[in-house]
Amino acid sequence: MAQVSGSKRPLAVIAAGGTGGHMFPAQALAEELLARGWRVVLSTDARGARYAGGFPAEVERRVVGSATFARGGVLAKALVPFRIVGGVARAVLSQMIDRPSVVAGFGGYPSIPALTAAWLLRLPRLIHEQNGVLGRVNEVFAKRVSVVACGTWPTVLPQGVEGVHTGNPVRATVRERAASPYIEPGDYPMSVVVIGGSQGARVLSDVVPAALALLPEGLRQHLRVAQQARPEDLERVIAAYDAAGIPAEVESFFDDIPRRFSEAQLVIARSGASTVADLTVIGRPSVLVPYAAAIRGEQEANAKGLVEAEAAVLIREPAFTPEALAAAVHSILTQPQAASRMARAATALGIPDAAGRLADLAEHLAGPPS
Repeated sequence: MAQVSGSKRPLAVIAAGGTGGHMFPAQALAEELLARGWRVVLSTDARGARYAGGFPAEVERRVVGSATFARGGVLAKALVPFRIVGGVARAVLSQMIDRPSVVAGFGGYPSIPALTAAWLLRLPRLIHEQNGVLGRVNEVFAKRVSVVACGTWPTVLPQGVEGVHTGNPVRATVRERAASPYIEPGDYPMSVVVIGGSQGARVLSDVVPAALALLPEGLRQHLRVAQQARPEDLERVIAAYDAAGIPAEVESFFDDIPRRFSEAQLVIARSGASTVADLTVIGRPSVLVPYAAAIRGEQEANAKGLVEAEAAVLIREPAFTPEALAAAVHSILTQPQAASRMARAATALGIPDAAGRLADLAEHLAGPPS
C-alpha cells in the first residue's frame, strides 16, 4: 500500500493484553503496519500495559477499563460488568473521534472494549488466535468479526466459522534471527534455555534443576543454563544449580529471549503459542511441557506440530519428573546429528512472515485509502 502522511494515514487499533502471549504477536503486527505507513494505537488495560514496553514508541497507548470474572472476590466480580461497560463507552467515543480503518483483537479480556466498540460502530475488524483452541474472548467474537486469523493450524473453530492460517507473528528481534545456524551439542559449553512463559512456571523450577543434576558429570560440566523463574522461586532455583555445580543465570524475566534461543542447543519450555512460534522461526530442539491446567488443552494443541515433525519431545505435566526430563535431555545432547535434525524440523515449520500475512489481511479489510 502506498504510504501517505499526516492524519490521512490509515489507523489500526490493536486490542490486546493480559500476558506476553497476546502482546508479542500484537507488537509484531504493530511493527509491520508502522513500516507500511499506518498509524497504530494499542488498546489495553493497566495490566496489559505492563507488557507493552517492547512496542515501538510511535504506537499510541490507550488504557481502557476491562475486567474478568476469573479474578478477585465477590465485590470485584460484581463490578466486572460496570467496568466493561465503562471501557466500551470510552472505546466507542475514541473510535468515533479517530475512526480506525481496522480493529484487530488478539484475545484476553483487555481486548473486549475495543472489539465491542468496533462491532457497535460496524468498523472492519479481525481477531487473531494464537493457540490451537480459541480463548474465551476470541470465541465470543469469532462470529462477530470479518476474519479469524489463526496462528496454529489447524485451530478448533465454532461451527460456521472459517479461519485463515497466517501463523503467529513474531517480533522483529525474532525475525532477525530466523533460521539461525544451529551449533550442535558437543564437548564444549552448551546453552540450555528454560522458559515458562512471561512469568515463569513453578513446575519448571521444581523439576529442571533436579533433572539436570541427574545427568552424568561428563555432560553436566558442559551445561550453561538460563532459566526464567517466578520471583518467589529465584533463591531456591539458584541454590539448586549451585549445589549441582551448574553455571546458571536465573531471572524472573529475560528481555533477550530471541538471542538466547539462537545461541541455545536446547530449550525446555511451556508450549505457549509465542514460545512455539519463536522456536520454529529460529529453529531449535525443545522439550515441551504443556500447561496441565489449560481448560481447553491449547498448549498441547500448540505443541502438536513440533512433536509430529520430531522437532520436540513432549512430556505431559503428570509425567514431568526429574528422571523423565533427564532422560530426554541426555538423549538430545548426546546425539548431535539427531539434535541438528530436530533444529531443521523446527525451522521447516516456521512462518517468519506471519506479521506480513496478518498485515495483508488488515489492509484488505480496510480497503483502499480514502
